[in-house]
Parts: sequence; structure tokens; C-alpha cells
Amino acid sequence: MINLESHHKPENFSDSIALAFTKLLKLIADTFFKKKYGHRAVVLETVAAVPGMVGGMFVHLKSLRKIKDDKGWIKTLLEEAENERMHLMTFINIAQPTLFERILIMIAQFIFIVLYSIIYLISQRTAHRIVGYFEEEAVISYSQYLKEVEDGKIENVKAPKIAIDYWNLPLNATLKDVIKVVRNDEAGHRDVNHGYANILNNKEDPNEEQLQN
Repeated sequence: MINLESHHKPENFSDSIALAFTKLLKLIADTFFKKKYGHRAVVLETVAAVPGMVGGMFVHLKSLRKIKDDKGWIKTLLEEAENERMHLMTFINIAQPTLFERILIMIAQFIFIVLYSIIYLISQRTAHRIVGYFEEEAVISYSQYLKEVEDGKIENVKAPKIAIDYWNLPLNATLKDVIKVVRNDEAGHRDVNHGYANILNNKEDPNEEQLQN
């Protein structure tokens, strides 16, 4: 059973930096989109699809450089990136972003790729903790989105075909069904990235050395 309310309390300076960075991103998203959850999802999923790809690339290069097994990290991170990309493809069909939002998507993606790459090079632990906190906020945001739909404030439209095919949803699936499966995905990414940060912090597996700086 997925715990939708899970939260990792900051335990060190790295965690605090990660949480502060996430809260800054949340503030920016709240300022731009408020309760326009569909449009908010489009832009945020654009950013969310970056960490897995960046992390997978750097872990891949480290594995080659050190000639050591990656213990499955590369596959997991790339699958995360692909999953987030499918979230984006789904909500583009639902929200129909404006030209301004499409421009914002390109700008946000470019800035975040550069910024996250720098963070990952400096501290993998902080980078994964950022994603863990980022996904915590995503779970909260999708829960709020779901409530708006359930309360009738947002139309419970038919799920797009791309979502039905990707998650094997019933043919009569609706936006509520899509939000629920996406929220579960985000909760899974949250737990994986907090787990990776813990490993890099020598908390869960003190023998894990192949990916540490």
C-alpha cells in the first residue's frame, strides 16, 4: 500500500538545502499557476522528466569510468525519466498548453537541465534528495487536483488514449483515474530517490560504495 503522506524530515545540511530548493520551485509554480492544475502539471512534468535522464547519464559514465556495476541504478533512473515523460504527454492532451506555456516549458527545461547537472556533479545525495522532495510536492499537488475534480470544480473528462494505453486503464477511464495512477507513480519515484539519497549517505547500506563520490 502506497503511503501518500510520507515525508522525509531533513537530517543534515544537504537535506535542508534540498528541501529549500524544492520549496523555491513550489513557490514559483504556485505564483504562475495557482489552481490551474492541468497546466501546472504540463510544466512541472517537463522539469520532472529531467532528473532521471541526467542521473542515469552520470551514473552510466561513472560506471564506465570506475569499471564497476551500477547495481540497477541506470535502468531505474531512465525508467523514471520515461515515466515522467509519459505524464507530460498525457497532460498535454488534457490541458492543451498555450503558446506562452510552451515557451515556458522550453525555458524551464533548459534551466533545470543545466542546474540539476551541476547539482548532481557536486552532490549526488543532494540531487536525489531534491527529487524525493520534489515528488512529495507532486503527490500533494495531484491530491489537490483530484479533490478539485471530485468536487466538480474541474470537469472529469475522458482519459486520453495515450494514458489508457500506457497504464492499461479501462476504455471508459476518466481524468480521475489518470490522476490516481500518476500520483502513485510520483509516490514511487519519491521513495526511490529518498532511498538512493539514504544509500549515498551511508544510512541504509554501508557497504554500498560503487556510486559514491
